[in-house]
Amino acid sequence: MGVMGWPNYKPFRAGDVLLFKYKAGQHNVVVMRDPVAYSLCRQFPPNATTYSSGDDRVTLAHGMTFFLCNVSDHCTNGMMMVVTAS
Repeated sequence: MGVMGWPNYKPFRAGDVLLFKYKAGQHNVVVMRDPVAYSLCRQFPPNATTYSSGDDRVTLAHGMTFFLCNVSDHCTNGMMMVVTAS
């Protein structure tokens, strides 16, 4: 994460798999569909899927998917991204 702009102009499709590699225990990946909760970086829905293995594979659904790290202040410091899949 911490990849501001990385997904821009990339042709993602529903069914594509994103791989998140990081040191387990230091980060996580929270998958969200609500842009408002995502942008606030502090209202994480209780039903949001959270990965924490450090070797996470997430299959994209059609539309926008919001990813962030909710460890400490990582989200507010930019560990977040949006991916749009057609």
